[in-house]
Amino acid sequence: MRLLTSSADASSAQGKLTLSFASTPEEVREVQRLRYKVFVETMGLSALVNAEGLDRDDFDAHCDHIIVRDSNSLNVVGTYRVLSPNAVREKGQFYSEQEFDLSRLSNLRGRIAEAGRACIHPDYRSGGVIMMLWAGLATFMKREQCEYLIGCASVSLADGGSNAAALYQSINDANMAPAEYRVTPHLPFPIEERAAASVSHVAQVPPLIKGYLRSGAWICGQPAWDPDFHSADFFMMLPLAKLDGRYARHYLKEERTA
Repeated sequence: MRLLTSSADASSAQGKLTLSFASTPEEVREVQRLRYKVFVETMGLSALVNAEGLDRDDFDAHCDHIIVRDSNSLNVVGTYRVLSPNAVREKGQFYSEQEFDLSRLSNLRGRIAEAGRACIHPDYRSGGVIMMLWAGLATFMKREQCEYLIGCASVSLADGGSNAAALYQSINDANMAPAEYRVTPHLPFPIEERAAASVSHVAQVPPLIKGYLRSGAWICGQPAWDPDFHSADFFMMLPLAKLDGRYARHYLKEERTA
């Protein structure tokens, strides 16, 4: 297994964390088991319940899977899956096209990588794992010579949607994509219906969205409603050229191998 080691490596109370890409079917199943633990057992998404205890779909076979592993327990504690432009051509679509019309991005398709299914074990959410996952994304984009990263970031609707509505209404011009990069949800989350309830609500920004925005990403329009994950999904787009300088220095440095 090829390990990617850099200053993004971190230590936790459990042990040192290592970053790699899945290279065997068993490693992919480890990823799917972690996703099942988080999405089904922790978040209670009953639509994904199955006897195998795996969260998987037909995109998994086309994706590269980034793994953060605790070197003491050898457990996978964080993962992200990434779809390259070549894989998109093989599959025929981006995962996010199930939720959004990406017509305005057609001229960029050969330069876009798509990230999804971000997942971190509940015991490892102190920040080190997400930093390593982002370093893995940067490595992937350099390898595939991609200029744009896209993905859907979810906001739970457990509160009835007030936080999702408040978050959308709090987006400033700097964080909203220019018109030429806007996408349209197939099933829009009804922001207007939640507007009154969200007026006094202070938006709580999920860590994934916060990480995207701090790195320089845009939100590309109104969120989609995902009934299976009981979430409002925000379409995010990060042009590599727009990556904040601090993050570029951290993520885009040359990795070492071990």
